[in-house]
Amino acid sequence: MPELNRYKLAHVTVFAYDGPVSESYNELRLRPRHDETQSCLSFRITTHPFSRPAAHQDFFGNWVHRFHILPEHRALRVESETMVLVHPPEWQPIMPTSLADFDRTRDELMEEHFDWLCATQYCPLLPALDELADEAKAKCDGTIHGFAESAALLIHENFTYRPGATHVHSSVEDALITRAGVCQDFSHLLLSLLRRRGIPARYVSGYLIPRAAMDAQSAMERVIGGQASHAWVQAFIPGEGWIGLDPTVGEFIRERHIHIAWGRDYGDVAPVRGVYKGHAGQSLSVDVLVRPALDDEGAELLQETAAAPPPRPDEELEQEQQQQQQQQQ
Repeated sequence: MPELNRYKLAHVTVFAYDGPVSESYNELRLRPRHDETQSCLSFRITTHPFSRPAAHQDFFGNWVHRFHILPEHRALRVESETMVLVHPPEWQPIMPTSLADFDRTRDELMEEHFDWLCATQYCPLLPALDELADEAKAKCDGTIHGFAESAALLIHENFTYRPGATHVHSSVEDALITRAGVCQDFSHLLLSLLRRRGIPARYVSGYLIPRAAMDAQSAMERVIGGQASHAWVQAFIPGEGWIGLDPTVGEFIRERHIHIAWGRDYGDVAPVRGVYKGHAGQSLSVDVLVRPALDDEGAELLQETAAAPPPRPDEELEQEQQQQQQQQQ
């Protein structure tokens, strides 16, 4: 019987504008997927100013919430609260597929998994990746599973986790030059490397549950996943299905990863994106809290986020109340 784990997630995004804006249209991908490895027990979105988000599923089956705020406002706060039950499937013995056997199925895989093999804006299939691919092949056990694992470890060991080394629109080429980046960059790099080898792969956004230990690795994970959203890769291995690889942490995906959405690259799964009318600039702050939903005695944990953005200004609260009164009339 696999171990069950329940987690509570809080994700707060605040946009502060240096002047009034209006007609804000926004799209969110914050609700966890519901599948054989995890169950989304509850999910709630609140926005300030007030709105009523509408939900649908996109082409890849991710939950999307859209909302708009028409009146003028100087800040936008989006809060999501989620309860997730993680239940990893039991391990099943597999028959490893050699690289040579895999290569004979590449045309078939291209036809079936084109979206997960094509080049994208963030993941160009650069010839410069061939050197990394050759090194991963030399270090692996000769199977396609081993190649995927070696590729993820190669990136983990040879690229430095350094916030600020890249930006949200950086591509694989930038990561190859700087040899540094964050989880988004490492995931794009692994995607490009796997796809160039002919392995279908997709970008996954979600959260990482940091280890409880106090060693250096655990401290790094608290920075990577405990205070922001995380990203990793799923690769399709014939005979095994989709397996998760985290090049930032350097391990296979287990019960400490909670997936929200997947797509061809970051552009398909951005947690929050939107547009607004006005000439004001904006600043962004994000706070994420991921923790067990129950304490050691089985009681519900209700602690608030430690780094939550400041409360809303009084004028925003008054505007929200007026808006609600107008809707009730």
